[in-house]
Amino acid sequence: MNGEQYFLVKKKALPEVLLKVVEAKRLLDSERVMTVQEATEAVDISRSSFYKYKDDIFPFYENTRGKTITFMLQMDDRPGLLSKVLNQVARSEANILTIHQSIPVNGIALLTLSIEILPQTEGIPVMMEAIETLEGIHYVKILARE
Repeated sequence: MNGEQYFLVKKKALPEVLLKVVEAKRLLDSERVMTVQEATEAVDISRSSFYKYKDDIFPFYENTRGKTITFMLQMDDRPGLLSKVLNQVARSEANILTIHQSIPVNGIALLTLSIEILPQTEGIPVMMEAIETLEGIHYVKILARE
């Protein structure tokens, strides 16, 4: 830690400019606007105000997120198999962030799944083992942990 301090402040106590910076960031993230200039004009603040505060204010939920695990599975192209995989994730109470399944080739599909580990998430090794043992799963490989 470099001596920074953090405070949890109610919205009503924040200066309007900080709330507008948060709104401008939200507009950019949602791609409703494409440039900082458009975002700052939409919320009626200067670009210099945006740049001054953009790295210092975040909605509370952005700082309370858990860790992310991305893994890849090779699996048979069978009806219901993806549902079984997702049910195993749900049983662990992890949050699914992204799902990408390739078009099956020769009856085999690749699935990339990113999940968020929440405070109530339990048994990631158990979840991974349960997925690996499902009939039709060829392998499970963890690609990244953040």
